[in-house]
Amino acid sequence: MISRNSAQTLRFVRRGQPVAVGNVAPERTLLEVLREDLHLTATKEGCGEGDCGACTVVLGEAVDGQLRYRAVNSCIRLAHSVDGMAVFTAEDLAAENGELHPAQEAMVQCHGSQCGFCTPGFVMSLFGMYQSHIAPTLPEGALALRGGPSALGGGGKGLITREQAQVDLSGNLCRCTGYRPILEAAEKMGNLPLPAGCGGDEAATLAALKALQPRQNGDENYLRPTTLAALLQQRAKFPKAQVVAGCTDVGLWVTKLHQRFERVLDVTAARELQRVETYPHHIAIGAAVSLTDAFAALVAERPQLQTFSQRFAGLPVRNAGTLGGNVANGSPIGDSMPLLIALGASVVLMRWKKTATGGEITHRELRLEDLYTGYRTNVMRADELLCWIKVPRPGAPSPQPSPASGRGSKSLSPDVSSLPLPLAGEGGGEGREFMRVYKISKRFDDDISAVCLAIQMTLNDGVVRQVSIGAGGVAATPARARQTEAALLGHRWNADTVMAATAALRAEFQPISDMRASAAYRQTVLGNLLQRFWLESQGMNTINLDSLNAATLEALA
Repeated sequence: MISRNSAQTLRFVRRGQPVAVGNVAPERTLLEVLREDLHLTATKEGCGEGDCGACTVVLGEAVDGQLRYRAVNSCIRLAHSVDGMAVFTAEDLAAENGELHPAQEAMVQCHGSQCGFCTPGFVMSLFGMYQSHIAPTLPEGALALRGGPSALGGGGKGLITREQAQVDLSGNLCRCTGYRPILEAAEKMGNLPLPAGCGGDEAATLAALKALQPRQNGDENYLRPTTLAALLQQRAKFPKAQVVAGCTDVGLWVTKLHQRFERVLDVTAARELQRVETYPHHIAIGAAVSLTDAFAALVAERPQLQTFSQRFAGLPVRNAGTLGGNVANGSPIGDSMPLLIALGASVVLMRWKKTATGGEITHRELRLEDLYTGYRTNVMRADELLCWIKVPRPGAPSPQPSPASGRGSKSLSPDVSSLPLPLAGEGGGEGREFMRVYKISKRFDDDISAVCLAIQMTLNDGVVRQVSIGAGGVAATPARARQTEAALLGHRWNADTVMAATAALRAEFQPISDMRASAAYRQTVLGNLLQRFWLESQGMNTINLDSLNAATLEALA
């Protein structure tokens, strides 16, 4: 569908001053507005799909009286989604007298640039890292921790470690330097002084953001309601509007498929959906919560998910995308769904229902694996939105009944519940869960899975009393491996049981062959991952990449 130009004016803050750009069509990207309308050409277009990071900019939002800085890909970010935010580009970092920001100066001193095309994107990711973890506190440039979503703790100079730099720069690619000098620049910038005027005036930016009044959506092309009720009312009014959250997938439809939208409905401004709420037996993650914050909440409950959370795309994608968007999109190779299926997650669908007195919000809840009906299709009504994801907390009552005691054959293998398992924070004791989630991809960072397998298990007296398994990349939808669960449930956790379950898992799905992997490879790997889970439960933690750190990988290179 070809869109008409919107009469809406896009408003954001740059260099502490408001910027207004009129007649921005709903599907125009932030990169297009920056380069074509504002002529800020330091921001580059590389891949056009959020993979290379050349287009990286940093967004600022007021949170508890301070700016929260996050690097995002401008090439797939719809321009109107940054309305009311601050936008920082590579042109905004140096002081007016030409002195460089520490992120820039460190790149110069460490020879972190060669051809230079990717350099602005790297610098902006470094700037986002600097602003999230390091803040000026004294005129002479002494440094202190500001705090951010991926802060590793500590404070003062030298805060940025090589390991953290590898995580935060995972969304930026470079063909020239081999990354070593860029990683050195990330470590070095914390020890450089911050010249006055570099990176903008935070107080002025906060004041300018406060002055931007929230727009009142009427019959416009880009709708971004600020309350849940208003969001659902707009969904009921415009059921054919394209729903977006972080735009990390819809942005590709624009840049690669050249799709145009008559109207877009953005869920991310609804205040109620921006929260992670904790209850005695579950956490509830709002549909507007970024992947960065959603994974932080999941890792806080289950620390063993840390590595997997960092392998979900690069940091700019995690900063922009939302867990709700990933689940609602329903891609069979979306990495969050196998994990959530294994955790027993459910989704809350909401809609606006007209009543004699006006209207009310109604909702229904279903297990996540029951949301999907086929490839990128689901059970949601045209006027419904996925608003919450509910994830059981460790130790919460199991959603599936335990089988009668005594089922299964006896085994001479040791009682696994008495073994010291290497699954951080879980243990293998009576009635306690342990889990793993595995991602198989061609690249370790910033890549899409060929196969994803998540397993959660509870043992009592060495018998599998509860098990849930989620799989991705092996069917038209993210799937639950029910037949494999049946092969495990009620049986002793031993090599014979694992062998039978491995055969069941390989037979349960009929994956396709594509550019990422063949069907035979996927079936083989599925079984191998279950075997790996068994070996790790027996104490063989060195077979997991979690046991390798940056220094080890560098020594092996």
